[in-house]
This record gives sequence, structure tokens and C-alpha cells, in this order.
Amino acid sequence: MASQRQIHVGDVPIGGGAPVAVQTMTKTETANLTATMSQIHRCAEAGADVIRVAVPRDEDAEALKTIVAQSPVPIIADIHFNHTLALKALENGAACVRLNPGNIGGPDKVAEVVALANRLGTPMRIGVNSGSLPRHLRELEYTNPVEALVTAATEFVELMERLDFTNFKVSMKSTSVPNTIASNRLLAERIPYPLHLGVTEAGTKWAGSLKSAVGLGTLLADGVGDTIRISLSTFHAEEEVKVAWEILKALKLRERGPVLIACPTCGRLQFDMDSVVAEIEQRLEAYADPIEVSVLGCAVNGIGEARHADFGITGAKDAGMIFSKGEPLKKVPTERLVDELFAEIDRYYAAGKTVVRDARQAAEAAQWLAENEDAEAMTPERLAALEDAASEASGGGEDVLAAAGVRLSEDVSPVQGRRFTRS
Repeated sequence: MASQRQIHVGDVPIGGGAPVAVQTMTKTETANLTATMSQIHRCAEAGADVIRVAVPRDEDAEALKTIVAQSPVPIIADIHFNHTLALKALENGAACVRLNPGNIGGPDKVAEVVALANRLGTPMRIGVNSGSLPRHLRELEYTNPVEALVTAATEFVELMERLDFTNFKVSMKSTSVPNTIASNRLLAERIPYPLHLGVTEAGTKWAGSLKSAVGLGTLLADGVGDTIRISLSTFHAEEEVKVAWEILKALKLRERGPVLIACPTCGRLQFDMDSVVAEIEQRLEAYADPIEVSVLGCAVNGIGEARHADFGITGAKDAGMIFSKGEPLKKVPTERLVDELFAEIDRYYAAGKTVVRDARQAAEAAQWLAENEDAEAMTPERLAALEDAASEASGGGEDVLAAAGVRLSEDVSPVQGRRFTRS
């Protein structure tokens, strides 16, 4: 369920039905202004809505003055153990302060920070990680880790409410994907405040991205979560931002930049598709529009599986075809497929997002496709045509493949003995 409350981190709304905000955390020493600002700009260019910086020392808190003034996006100060650093971060202009009430020195020190945040109108992020629960919940952590996380989070929420502070979001993270999912689902039912999602210490770019996609994707698909951070073991914070955007794009929650669709390849592949896909993905980074581009490894399935794509290619050993919205555009030599694809994309934008079609080239491409398709393959187009013809001939209601005279060989079928027929 979407959170009822909304806060604003700088000019970025979080919760209350606002788009899911993407954030990351810099990997640099915050006081190293050159390195920190460089990474902030890279993350902002990659699509970060807000960026968090670690503030473990006085010099980091002091650096916030410059960082806040120069950053293209709102800056969150990450504070642990020392509440005076939280006070300094607020005074130096942080758009939000991240605080774990369980390790900041007790309710009195939390109250000091809350009082200043209230006076300045600055929101806070409060929350817990599975590795830093309060002492009185340690035993419950072993017997029921989900309930331990939710109990810690709700206790902190109650503390904020007793201090008459409601301008906050809540995070509750675990290294366990199932526990992250279960605890956030439960917390979303108990509190109205925005939720910050993440799988803490998720791991390397490969494994961490997968764990985050499973955990956060599951919650977001349920409508749980208002802002996300992908926690990867990489010095390149912008990589976390890219993964976050791919999750949001996959769920159709937000759009940013192109979407690449590519077949998984098989034994029919006749050209160097892995390098082609990599090159297309890299070159698409220069385009801000959410255009869909498809890469098919062969012509056996025609273009039916990618009929919705704005542009696409399908290739063979010596030549390939560029298409748009399911219709052939041109046949080109395989080695020029990528360059010609982007020439067509650029022509599309130059014409005001209108596909420029040459009738002769389109006819040549359609002829090439017809000559290279497997005549026996049940492409989506061919199957649909057979079904329409059979239904019209029979009045409907019978096995359309059988009515059309199509017989599938059970002997060579990979599902031999497990095939069903429609009746």
C-alpha cells in the first residue's frame, strides 16, 4: 500500500503517491570536496533524485556547506553515534538527516536533533538495519527477525510522535531478502509514513543487483515503498542509480531513457549478437527519451515478439533487417546493423518523432524477411493467421491447428508426451 504521508527532501516529494525517488550514497570521504562533488554530479547525471553523504567527522559536517550549495540535487547527511554531527549537518543546510535512534545516545539526544529539525523544517530518515537492533530486541532477532525489525521501527516511530515530529520517513533493512520483504510489508500496514527501501549490504554489482531487484521489485510491485537505494560493493555510486532505474522501468513505475529488449539467443544465432547488444546498450545511453529498441538474434520468429518496439533489428549471417513498430524499414549488411539502426533513430527524432519510411527499401526488407523465415516455424503472425482462417472455415470451436492441416511431430518435440491439445 502507498504511504499516506508525504515529506519533501529539498524539492523532491517522497511518499503520498509521489513517484518512487531514486537515491544513492557517495563512496568518497565527504570532506574531499573534489572527489565528492565529482561523484555527486555523476550520480545526478545517472538519475539520482537525492544523494546521501557520510558525516562521521567534524570536517565532513563542515564540508556540507559547500556540498549543499554546489550539488544539483538535495543532500542527505548520514549520521551515526554522534548527535552533535546531526546538529551541525542541519545547521549547515542538509536537506535531510539520516538517524538511527538506537545508536545516537538515547532519547534525550534524539530529542535535541528533532527539536532543531522541527525548527528548520528539515525532514529526517529514521530506521534500523538487521545488524544494529536495540539490545532489548536481540533475543527476538534470533527467534523472529521480522518481528524484531518491525518492533524496532515502530518503537522509533512512537518516539518521534511523542516528540511531536512527523516530518520523517522510515527505513528497515536486512541482509536477508525474504526478511526485507516480509518486514516492510508488515510495517506498511502499521504506519502511514513514507518507506525507504533497500537490501542492506547486498553484495557485488552482479549478486547485489539481483538481490535488490528481487527484494525491492517484489515490494514495489505490491505498492510498498516510496524511495529506494541499491547497496552495492562498488566505488562507483552511479552504478547503484542505474540499477535502481532499471527496477523502476521494469515495473513501469517511472520512465527514464531507452528500454532495450534482446532475445536470449539460441542455436539459430548467426551473428555476433552479444557484442551488438553491448554496443547498442552503450550507445543508447546518449538518448534521454524512453524509446524501446529490440534486438532479435534471427529471423525465425519474424518480428512478432518485438512488434511493439519503436525500433529493432533482426539479423542473419550476412544481412539483417531494421524495423519499426513491427514493419520492415530496410535490409542492411550485418556489419552495418548498429550504425544503420542509430541512423534511423536519429532520422526519427529529426523528423519530429515520425518514422521515415522508404517504400523501396521497406519492400526489399520484407522480401528478405520472407526468404529467411523458417517456413515451418509457428511465428506469432503465422499462428494468428492460421487460427483466423480455421475459425472462419469451421465456425469456431475446434482445434485450429488441426483444422488448418498443421501437424506437429511428437517425436521431435521437446515436450514429447506432455503436449496437450485444445478442444
